[in-house]
Amino acid sequence: MEEFAEYILNEEDLIAKEEIIYFLAPKLGINFDKATIFKTEIARMFLKYTKIRLDHNLILTACLLCNCKKVDDAQKMGKVQIYAIEGAQLLKKLGFDARFCKICEGVNRYSEQEKREPESDILELVDQFGGMLLDRPERIGLNPDEALVLLEHRNLKNEYNRYLESFREFAQAFDKIYIQGVVNTTIFARLQKLVRESKDVPEFVNKLSVDYSVTVDQKIVEVLKNTTVETENKSLFTNETKEKILKHIE
Repeated sequence: MEEFAEYILNEEDLIAKEEIIYFLAPKLGINFDKATIFKTEIARMFLKYTKIRLDHNLILTACLLCNCKKVDDAQKMGKVQIYAIEGAQLLKKLGFDARFCKICEGVNRYSEQEKREPESDILELVDQFGGMLLDRPERIGLNPDEALVLLEHRNLKNEYNRYLESFREFAQAFDKIYIQGVVNTTIFARLQKLVRESKDVPEFVNKLSVDYSVTVDQKIVEVLKNTTVETENKSLFTNETKEKILKHIE
């Protein structure tokens, strides 16, 4: 299946890319679930909003594949420190070049890369932030305010991520944008609702493609018409939220 790498990278339509990976996942022996789609959609929105000058197709492909060897409970299975490394090894066998594999391996910092690729910083932000928005057996998904406090003050407390400030700006803007419906909800809240209500990957992808992604893209265009995307360090969360969350991680 070495031709898989060229095949999936040449497919630039995200929905088609997701469908291809979903159907080939059992044969390739990779993990591909709703959480992966959820995080990739956040990455897609972030890239579209910030217009970062990197290869968006490559980044979104990496988002779909960087957790290819992650198990449902990586901590319990003793895989948390090695699943990204094992994933990079598998991707190499599937025909991806060394740089792509390095980008995917950099979704977390357990491999202690001397020089991180910029795309890895985006994967890291999306993976950690998106993971905190998702429901877990022990808790419901956090809201963006809470997730950003933990992202900055716990997960990345002693780490440098070159896109953290831009990501906070993005999250701040999107947590204020509402999508109309039976009940008006923010962009992130609607995404959380869709993943929660979808029984499997095909249903979730269908819900994103039919309505959500189109609506979000329209909102992004509206926001960008009236807003200059600033990259200075702005505080998204209120002091009240910050103090409440930090008490639990000291």
